[in-house]
Amino acid sequence: MAFQISPGVQVTEVDLTTIIPAVGTTDGAFVGTFAWGPVDEIVLIDSQSALVRRFGKPDSNNFEHWFSASNFLDYGNKLKVVRVVNTSDASGANNATSAGVTALVKNRSDYDVTTKTTFGDWVAKYPGAVGNALRVSVCDSVPGQFSNTSLGFSANVVSGSNIVRFEGQQVRNLEFVKGDVVTFSSTANAPEADFGATVDSTGAIHPAANIPSGSYVVVENSTLDTITLDREIPVTASNLLVSRKWEFADNFDLVPGNSEYAVQRNATEDEIHIAISDRTGIITGTKNTVLETFPNVSKASDARNSDGTSNYYVNVINDQSQYIYWANHPTSITTGEHFTVVLPFGSVDIPTTGQSDVDLGTSMADAAGVAFKNIIGSAFPGAATKNHLPLSSDISGGTDGNATTPGPFQNGYDIFNNPEEVDISLVVCGPHDGVVSRYVIDNLVEDRKDCVAFVSPQSSDCVNVSNLSTALTNVVGFRTTSTGIDGRSSSYAVMDSGWKYQYDKFNDVYRWVPLNADIAGLCVNTDNVRDPWFSPAGLNRGQVKNVVKLAWNPRRAHRDELYKNGINPVVNLPGQGTVLFGDKTLQIKPSAFDRINVRRLFIVLEKAIAAAAKYTLFEFNDEFTRAQFRNLVEPFLRDVQGRRGIYDFKVVCDATNNTPEVIDRNEFVGDIYIKPARSINFITLNFIAARTGVQFDEIVGQF
Repeated sequence: MAFQISPGVQVTEVDLTTIIPAVGTTDGAFVGTFAWGPVDEIVLIDSQSALVRRFGKPDSNNFEHWFSASNFLDYGNKLKVVRVVNTSDASGANNATSAGVTALVKNRSDYDVTTKTTFGDWVAKYPGAVGNALRVSVCDSVPGQFSNTSLGFSANVVSGSNIVRFEGQQVRNLEFVKGDVVTFSSTANAPEADFGATVDSTGAIHPAANIPSGSYVVVENSTLDTITLDREIPVTASNLLVSRKWEFADNFDLVPGNSEYAVQRNATEDEIHIAISDRTGIITGTKNTVLETFPNVSKASDARNSDGTSNYYVNVINDQSQYIYWANHPTSITTGEHFTVVLPFGSVDIPTTGQSDVDLGTSMADAAGVAFKNIIGSAFPGAATKNHLPLSSDISGGTDGNATTPGPFQNGYDIFNNPEEVDISLVVCGPHDGVVSRYVIDNLVEDRKDCVAFVSPQSSDCVNVSNLSTALTNVVGFRTTSTGIDGRSSSYAVMDSGWKYQYDKFNDVYRWVPLNADIAGLCVNTDNVRDPWFSPAGLNRGQVKNVVKLAWNPRRAHRDELYKNGINPVVNLPGQGTVLFGDKTLQIKPSAFDRINVRRLFIVLEKAIAAAAKYTLFEFNDEFTRAQFRNLVEPFLRDVQGRRGIYDFKVVCDATNNTPEVIDRNEFVGDIYIKPARSINFITLNFIAARTGVQFDEIVGQF
């Protein structure tokens, strides 16, 4: 405390309530290929539905990876997933764009530093062919763009064709965009010319029976003075009134107009609606299903909602959409420019000088008193004014680029390498080959020393291998040879015996999937029902889920050979299910650490006590600090002992191991002796038959 100069009372606090904190033991880590989702970025997934939402559904190219992640989530709810892609060649991953050009935007950080001017108006949020299903449609605030409104010009229809040509003084170049809903009706001023309509003596109009009824959908953006509809017009007609409606109008409550923020700043027509749909049905299974809607967002760069958050459409899309990023403002015509319109009788050059519209992204302060009109779509003549239309963009060019070489996977696991940044306990290797599995063991778990890797042999080692002896040789070969994990000895790695056959509900097929995600999941289940220092194997805690059959079912002789090599058999026991029947690590040296439960016990103890010991840094190395450390650690170890994790312990932190030399080196030593609890791997049952007249006390202990 500070020295006081004059009399007074100084109040201080000393906190001696520090305890050993709880540490996470169920956090999984996995690197794989997926159809969708951010690349080279850790995403926490807590359920299978979240896996579908963030990384898409499984397909024939990624199901081994997808179900490895999903199978872990059947036991726990904390899986940190990194998606990786191939970026090294022409078949690498690309995002779909509205310009159809090659683009690779891996994640939000990558997007923020990417030059996007060549991408068109929109770019898919993630690489993958899924992005090719997306349509982005924007409805402007100009009247007549949202609801079914007559456009006020005539149309001539060619009989038996789905091509409609417009003629007259109000021809509009590119009036319609794909998806617009179009209806036709007779003009009141010339009923007798429309489809043979007649007028009776009372003046009543009697349309002909063959007037085309119902709505038509524009299937291509219009060119010059024609549009293409989704079906044929059955008759020849002229002087039809044409009405159009934004294809997604029914998904919004009101016409976009003036936001309250704009009105307060004397600006108008800043609002637009944005709809994102699955035009091909790849994402939802149904074509043109609406995926997301963003109503009443603003064209103004400084627009705000009532809660102070940004309502600028660029920020809203980038922050909230699960499917797209903004790439560029749609093409518009600014004050002082000219544009040319092709009419049936020739070309007309229309000046735009004098228009009061403002450019996209202009702030409210700069746009006060004018309308945000020329934001969306192209400009067209119509009584010498601009006509602002909805913009519809089909984005394309996306490719999955699934990683097939070790490099991307190794780079993905490097993201987990810093234990101070990422807390993980269980590393799922999924279907990775020996190169990646060795890398995970050597460069991740052995470096961190606070997590365990789970490895399976390759599918070719055991799937569709009819001879059990051959399967045994192959699986042991993956353990011992350079094509596999090359005899790695590590207490931070666990290997199982094979693959399982399970049902893929998304594609209505059965799939072969490696078991290592299930073995890691059994550790999560053990943590949930008991504690990390209990063995995950056996009938009590080792039941593997979602198994139709095993690639091979090791017999007793096979299990003996597997166990000698540190491989944990997974067996199907009739009437008892599919069970993990071993709890060894890959440590070759016989010791307590060749068992999963002991390794995980020490990981928990080391992580928890190390976290608490950080608060001893920069204190004095005296008896008070050493006693405080002992009083911190011993209650924690007594609790673990009471929960059957250890048989006994002793904490030494005194002058015997904190000698003057240690103190002078600014060091602090605490020796923690542990007798770990051991799991039962072998049971001997001795049955002794005794004569009728023998007292058991006389023979007990003799055999």
